[in-house]
Formats: sequence, structure tokens, C-alpha cells
Amino acid sequence: MILEMKVPSPGESITEVEIATWLVKDGDYVEKDQAIAEVDSDKATLELPAEASGIITLKAEEGDAVAVGQVVCLIDTSAAKPEGSAPAKEEKKEEAPKAEVKKEEPKAEAKPAPAAEKTYATGTPSPAARKILDEKNIEASSVEGTGKGGRITKDDAVNAKPSMGTPTGGNRGSERTKLSMLRRKVAERLVAAKNETAMLTTFNEVNMTPINLVRNEYKDAFKAKHGGLGLGYMSFFTKAVTRALQLYPDVNSMIDGQEKISYDFCDISVAVSGPKGLMVPVVRNAENLTFRGIESEIKRLAIRARDGQITVDDMTGGTFTISNGGVFGSMLSTPIINPPQSGILGMHNIIERPIAVNGKVEIHPMMYVALSYDHRIIDGRESVGFLVAVKEGLENPVELLMDNNPKKALEL
Repeated sequence: MILEMKVPSPGESITEVEIATWLVKDGDYVEKDQAIAEVDSDKATLELPAEASGIITLKAEEGDAVAVGQVVCLIDTSAAKPEGSAPAKEEKKEEAPKAEVKKEEPKAEAKPAPAAEKTYATGTPSPAARKILDEKNIEASSVEGTGKGGRITKDDAVNAKPSMGTPTGGNRGSERTKLSMLRRKVAERLVAAKNETAMLTTFNEVNMTPINLVRNEYKDAFKAKHGGLGLGYMSFFTKAVTRALQLYPDVNSMIDGQEKISYDFCDISVAVSGPKGLMVPVVRNAENLTFRGIESEIKRLAIRARDGQITVDDMTGGTFTISNGGVFGSMLSTPIINPPQSGILGMHNIIERPIAVNGKVEIHPMMYVALSYDHRIIDGRESVGFLVAVKEGLENPVELLMDNNPKKALEL
């Protein structure tokens, strides 16, 4: 029996996906529920599991865009699992070339010499030879290969010398690869955000000393109490942001045509880096979560993004975004709005700097924060007031974020 495997719908409004990688080869025997391919949508990368056991025949190439519901492979469910040797089909493919070689034997031996000469100076290096040539900054095209068909061997690479006519040396190769559907969609959204919003950025700085004092005092107890969960900066920033959004609701609003949509909940999108690029999963109703709840949810989403298991539902929605470029060493940036949202907060690295405190110069851990916002819906007063409210919450976390009871807020 031949089973047709069709592309399932990965989520609402998605009509097309792209075959990112086949995890099996044509003619392989696959087990039911075995991952046979990775497919990209414009929102996430998902695995495609085999619907039955049998011999697979691929009907699409890597990089092909296929419609939801289109047949991408066939599975012969009546085929028995091969043991040891290759299937009979592969053996037949080998017999035909042997017969042809015998018939054309006199001519076949006469052709290799000119073919080798033709590609002699531009032979393909073996992997070992390529590594040596790269280390010596020598172009493969300048080396004569002595291997079969002009292939550059390891000995050729070892004996090769840089050309005197190329004083700078170095490689000058290039590689062209197709962007994944997810990366292309991200690019489109970023360009749209720049072109379709009146985006401005306002900055402030935060003294991280108060947060560090709380973390240093309670992080060990927090970790022990909550099963190894860390007390990071993101829970403090999320708490500060949800407080500020409730004080300045325009920042938690969106434009839809000629209307403004305001939300009485805070679904915070958290920008994380995954193997397929930027992912922005959503922490739902963050205003109602405790410090433990926020840290637990962010950890869960980050692991799913790292393992390529993020779903469309994980990234759908969101009323405001927090992006932490500081983990990569960024000192200052102007983050791009995540449409259709109207605001995004950029966190940056923490640097000890001298600041004036009560008329005296002191050294404190400081962080620059940036708020990019859509000026069509958020005025300067609201944007500046929002960022100041975030700063106030971070610099006075015990009173403003923990109701003067850190142990209770941290559920210790």
C-alpha cells in the first residue's frame, strides 16, 4: 500500500511552507513518527513526522515552497524493513553502469587523460587539502592537482606555495545560500516596521545596584526553593514593564486601520535567539505572574526555541516586546518595533561607571535602556513617562515590584 504524505497545516493563516531539510534519503526505510523533514513556515520551523513505517520516496526538493495539503513524499507501507544489505533497487542501478563500461572499455580508457588536463589547474581539493590551503591562504585554482581527475590531494596542498603575485594572500571565495522562509519573513517585517511606523527611540539609564542586592541576598534560596530555577534580570524587567504599561496604557495599544486597540492585559513578547534565527515567544498575562512564574515561563520558552520546538501558538499575539541585546555585549541600540505592537524595550550590557550620588562620585553597575515606539499612537510624554516608570521600578524593586516583602514576592 502506498501512503501519500501531505503537508499538515502548521497554524491558522499559513498556506505555504518550505522544505528546509530532509532528514532521510530517497529509498530509506522510515519508522512511524520518525522525523523525516524540517519545514519552515513564516513563523517557525517544525518537524514533519512519518505517518507510517515503510520505504520513502521523496516528492519535493530541499528549498521547495509547497502548499499546505500538497503531497511531499510517498511511503510504501507494504515494504519490509531491509536487513543488512541495500535494497534490490540500488543493486540494479549498479549493474547497468558495469555493463556499459565493459562495452565501451576501449573508448573509456582513451578519454580520461584530456578530461584530467582540462580540470588540472582547477581541481577540487579533498577536505584535508582544503584545510591546509585555507591555513596557507592559497587559492585552490592556483594548485595543480595530481589526484584522479585533477583532484588536489593532501600532498599537493602541503607542497603548494603562495603565489608571489598575490602579496595580500587570503581567501576570496563566496557562497550563495537561500534564506529560509522564516528569515525572509523576519526581513519583511523589519522593513515594514521601518516603512510603516513613525518610529522614534528614547533612552535612559538604570542603576542596577538595588536589583543586584536583592538577587545576591535571595538567589540561592530562590534556586533551592524552586527546583533549580534561577532568579535572573528578566523577571525584574518584566515586572517593571507590566507596571509601567498599566500606568501608560497607550504603550500597550496598537493601531488597526483608523482605530486604536487598547488591551487590559500584558502579553510580553521576549526576543530570543534560536538555531533558525530570531524567535519572539510570548509570556501570557505577565501582569498576573509571580517572579517564579515569569522565570519558569521564560526558561520553558527559551528551551523550546533552542531545541527548535517553538510553535506558531507560542509566538502569536503579544502586546509589548522586551529584547535583551546585553547578553551579546551590546552597550546601546535602537530596537525595531515588532508589528503590530507599538513599543519595544531594549536591554543592554551592565557596565560599572562613575555616577554622582548625593554630590559624591561612586562606581555603580549601570545599564542603558531604550524604548522604541510608534509616534502615531504614543506621544513623547507617554514614551518618556513609561521609560521613567520602568527605571523607577528597577531602581526601587523592593517597594515598587515586591510590595516591601521580597520573601513573599519570591515565594520563599
